Amino acid sequence: MFDSVLVANRGEIARRVIRTAKQMALRTVAVYSEVDADLPFVTEADEAVALGAAAPAESYRNAEKILEAAKSTGAQAIHPGYGFLSENAEFARAVTDAGLVWVGPSPEAIAAMGDKIAARNLMQSAGVPVAPGTEEPLADAAAAAAAAEQIGYPVMIKASAGGGGMGMAVVSDPEQLAAEYEKVTGFAGRLFGDDSVFVERYFPSVRHVEVQILGLPDGRVLALGERDCSVQRRNQKVAEETPCPVLGEATRQRLLQAAQAAGEAVGYRGAGTVEFLFAPAGDGSSGEFFFLEMNTRLQVEHPITEEVLGIDLVRAQLLIAAGQDPGIDSALTAGPAGHAIELRINAEDSKRFLPGPGAITEWVEPSGEGIRVDAGYAAGTTVTPAYDSLMAKLIARGADRDEALARLREAVAGFTVVGPKSNLAFHAELLDNPEFGSGEYDTGLIARMRS
Repeated sequence: MFDSVLVANRGEIARRVIRTAKQMALRTVAVYSEVDADLPFVTEADEAVALGAAAPAESYRNAEKILEAAKSTGAQAIHPGYGFLSENAEFARAVTDAGLVWVGPSPEAIAAMGDKIAARNLMQSAGVPVAPGTEEPLADAAAAAAAAEQIGYPVMIKASAGGGGMGMAVVSDPEQLAAEYEKVTGFAGRLFGDDSVFVERYFPSVRHVEVQILGLPDGRVLALGERDCSVQRRNQKVAEETPCPVLGEATRQRLLQAAQAAGEAVGYRGAGTVEFLFAPAGDGSSGEFFFLEMNTRLQVEHPITEEVLGIDLVRAQLLIAAGQDPGIDSALTAGPAGHAIELRINAEDSKRFLPGPGAITEWVEPSGEGIRVDAGYAAGTTVTPAYDSLMAKLIARGADRDEALARLREAVAGFTVVGPKSNLAFHAELLDNPEFGSGEYDTGLIARMRS
């Protein structure tokens, strides 16, 4: 086992990884940008290295500086968290080439899943259901239009290198297609450095359900259960829960088997997530699901899986990276217990969800039975516009969904953030929304709430 780990990330996920690493008696190293110098993860690490004068938004993408920090501090492993360089195959390869341990899947697996077109084709060959769509990059708007006619409207134009809800557009009729094609290709070229796109059938009434997988050193891939991530604004998740409240057991088993097959197809190691679109048949006992993408990293919403299984996924990641079995077979055999829901507490307004950064003058976290807060900020720190607006994650676990919801309502009421804007008022509204309360909602829920 290595004795030290550098966390190549910031905020709540850096703090989260540092917490588990310290529990495992590992020495921890943080890297930070100038604007993050006052955040808790910097002081909680055993050692912290400034990333220099680069623009804040680029600091955590500076592979050379991060590798220099690992060398200067003697860190033996690098945990990338999520976002930034976590799904960058070149960085993963540079880490291993430097003689360090990469806490994640192989560079080959990352590369295979980073290209959405290639990933679709690979999953289809592995027997994982995919939505009707194109198998090659589209040369121009005319090719996209021809594909859309064959697939049938509505369709979604998607960037092959996209992810995190970015680089996509829904097209309802031929008149919209050319303009949306230009928008998506232009955006993808600027943000991802790759303007390749494909067209896929769009399902207006659908749920976003993902499966947590864990690839073990002995070659096995475990499917640890599903999470429903259908509460989204601008195709980005706001709330997640496990188990999915409308997934019948027969469909659940097919979903888990498909996720396991997806992991096996790329020789997956470590923690990852296979995302699906799920169209319930009405009674939850059957329904169609289609592969969406594989996230070759730890997900933001991983705590709800931890809560119902009683495991630590970061610990499992670190052990697997060291070639050791994480010892979670007994938890998997026992199966999930109860229900868990996560709310993303963002520095944004509750109506239009526009970012509202600022200095935090008061920060009071709720507590109580079944309540967990993974926070990246505290009173006296500042949310800057340089990064994602996520400030914290509020998680509630209960014996069943009703108890988890009740605990969350009380926790939201007891969560105080003064200074930046926050979406706590939205979450209070969501928890009282009859459609969400029933469990019978889909990815259009927030749009209906704001219509």
